[in-house]
Amino acid sequence: MPDPMNPIHFYEPRNGHRLPHDPFNAIVGPRPIGWISSRSAAGQLNLAPYSFFNAFNYTPPIVGFASIGYKDTVRNIEQTGEFAWNLVTRPLAEAMNQTCAPVPPGVSEFELAGLTPLASRIIAVPRVAESPVSFECRCTQVVQLQAAGGALVPTWLVLGEVVGVHIAGSMLEDGVYDTANAGHILRGGGAADYFSIEPAQLFRMFRPR
Repeated sequence: MPDPMNPIHFYEPRNGHRLPHDPFNAIVGPRPIGWISSRSAAGQLNLAPYSFFNAFNYTPPIVGFASIGYKDTVRNIEQTGEFAWNLVTRPLAEAMNQTCAPVPPGVSEFELAGLTPLASRIIAVPRVAESPVSFECRCTQVVQLQAAGGALVPTWLVLGEVVGVHIAGSMLEDGVYDTANAGHILRGGGAADYFSIEPAQLFRMFRPR
């Protein structure tokens, strides 16, 4: 039963949320950060974080991110068919934030943030040497999103199959990836909200049999 002392705030997004800040990003969160490195057909490197990122399939592993606006990253991936995802940990948070800067296409975010491009094994796009985990990806789809009524939205969903995985040995405990101690950070709502994962937040539940 609804609590009369705590009424539900309902809104239709098309008519505005009537709140100080749009709650959508805060509700669907915290979210993994899509720190995507790419290379243009001319060889120009790009590194950018995307707050709409996640994994979408297990076998084969497929990850994806959404770019609000047709940005350099999407253009690069359409040109080359490749990209890398790089894990953002707490020590890399400031560097990741630097790669958000609105710089011209000719400026390398690697240089801007003081990061090292490291050659991948399978794809031609470098990964971030300082990141403890990277996925080498080959693009499978680029889809422009559309609203329920069919109108195209200026947002592009990029999906890619993970064809190579790099994991620092320090991230493995007895051969098992140790998410709780890896130092992941995640994007929250608001203009500046991030969250970190720590061992105290870990709990386990086993599936019913």
